[in-house]
Amino acid sequence: MADDSPEDSAASARHRRGLRFRQRDDHAVELFKEARASLADVARVDRILLELGRFYNPVLDAPIVDLPTRRRVLEALAAGNLEEAGRLLDERLALYAGVRGEE
Repeated sequence: MADDSPEDSAASARHRRGLRFRQRDDHAVELFKEARASLADVARVDRILLELGRFYNPVLDAPIVDLPTRRRVLEALAAGNLEEAGRLLDERLALYAGVRGEE
């Protein structure tokens, strides 16, 4: 329909922005899942954690995965301690999921 009013266009634009925001949230959760499934591939987990470090957690006023956590995960993986690395990822996901649940 070419006869959309400006009000409809504005509402549609707001809706699309909201969808992009939710996609970003879902993308972070998907990255956590991918990291958890890729614990045997240290380089892949490192890239995922780097990307998660670019997302912001407003409750913590910090990245979703901060640098000290990233280092601890990578150290655990280098030592062959997949359980510890997975636990650290789960903790950060829980902190992030708590933020998402409050919205």
